Amino acid sequence: MKLSSQSFTDGAPIPGEFSFCIPAAEGHVCLGSNRNPHLAWSGVPAGTRSFVLICHDPDVPSKGDGVNQEGRVVPASLPRVDFFHWVVIDLPADLREIAAGSFSDGVTPGGKNGPEGPLGTRQGINDYTAWFAGDEAMRGNYHGYDGPCPPWNDELVHHYVFTLYALEKECCNLDGQFGGAQVRNAIAGHVLAEAKLTGTYTLNPSLRG
Repeated sequence: MKLSSQSFTDGAPIPGEFSFCIPAAEGHVCLGSNRNPHLAWSGVPAGTRSFVLICHDPDVPSKGDGVNQEGRVVPASLPRVDFFHWVVIDLPADLREIAAGSFSDGVTPGGKNGPEGPLGTRQGINDYTAWFAGDEAMRGNYHGYDGPCPPWNDELVHHYVFTLYALEKECCNLDGQFGGAQVRNAIAGHVLAEAKLTGTYTLNPSLRG
């Protein structure tokens, strides 16, 4: 199975159009267009009854100390953890493409509604839910896609891994609110094939070139 995109190529930078934050003309960052990228897939195995799509960033600092702090940097040597940006289940078996901007087109303070999503899907909460928990203006349950916004003082360029799973079951056995870790557990043993596509992103001016 192969996963591709008209929005970016594998291993290349993700355009700001598909990001939660972009470099600001003044200051460090501002909100971006936050559109989901185009995705298409082929080589689907026989017996596929649904798809699951997960986008995660494995390069998120394991500690918040120094993140986006003037005069400090987030060292590349700091241990990193997963941050889920998009979790979609119950994608129809006959689907082969997701149009750019069809699942997300702009930042929604407090998060997009869910879990019901476009095309009969269900969308999990992403990790902006926890990130904004202490922010009165932004807190809420963030369902669906919300794009890159790595620390502007991070020494590491972040990677965004889009993984498509072809399942031999029509729907995931998940009820109510769920996240990426729960979906990974739910599909274990039911995956016929998977495909990955990785883009990069940074808000650090010394890394943007």
